[in-house]
Amino acid sequence: MAAVRVLSSMIELTAAVLMLKLNRVDTALKINATLALVGPTVMLTVTALGLWGLAGEIPPVKRLAIILGVGCIFY
Repeated sequence: MAAVRVLSSMIELTAAVLMLKLNRVDTALKINATLALVGPTVMLTVTALGLWGLAGEIPPVKRLAIILGVGCIFY
């Protein structure tokens, strides 16, 4: 999970540097739109990895509550 978060932060930092280097609003908006796809994907991946790792340790009702909570965030 930590590796996915580190990868996500490296993508975000690279995008910020690109925005500063290119110094164009239209290009920055395109980069930002791409990041809008990366963020939720990382969140879903990290949550799925966490649930997979804890699958045998938490009861099914709590797993369902976590999945519903993540669904509410995206709703």
